[in-house]
Amino acid sequence: MTTRPTGRLLGTDTGHDLVLTRTYRAPIEDVWASLTESERTARWYGPWTGEAGPGRNIKVQMSFEEGAPWTEMHIDACEPPRRLQISATDDMGAWLLEVELTERDGITEFRFVQHLTDDKLGMLGQIGPGWEYYLDMFEAARTGADRPEFSDYYPAQEEYYANLA
Repeated sequence: MTTRPTGRLLGTDTGHDLVLTRTYRAPIEDVWASLTESERTARWYGPWTGEAGPGRNIKVQMSFEEGAPWTEMHIDACEPPRRLQISATDDMGAWLLEVELTERDGITEFRFVQHLTDDKLGMLGQIGPGWEYYLDMFEAARTGADRPEFSDYYPAQEEYYANLA
């Protein structure tokens, strides 16, 4: 795991993409299961309920946030074991998230993308460290390592991410 910031901000036709990448010495199907199976997402993000599938809504509990709130998410695309795109709207606005997995020689690359609208750029100093934390939580859940502490990411990485914008 790393507590140094790894995210990149890329310009797109519709705004910006925040991109974070991790690699795992594991088959793509196993990494996909860690991303999509409720009992496994519970270990690093939170469990979810509902009938999953493209065009459907699920409820996800954000177990590691204050109050462990539930939020509704829409599955925009689901192409096992390679791509998952979800969207949600909450009091902080719209969130469009995408994960793409690729495997080569037993190494799976996990590419996380948050498609950002201009109104989210001002929040990048908080958003970036949060995703770094969750992706390292994902790794800890996969390897059995100790969970990271959010205080190791924020505010330590805030300046890096704010400067990307």
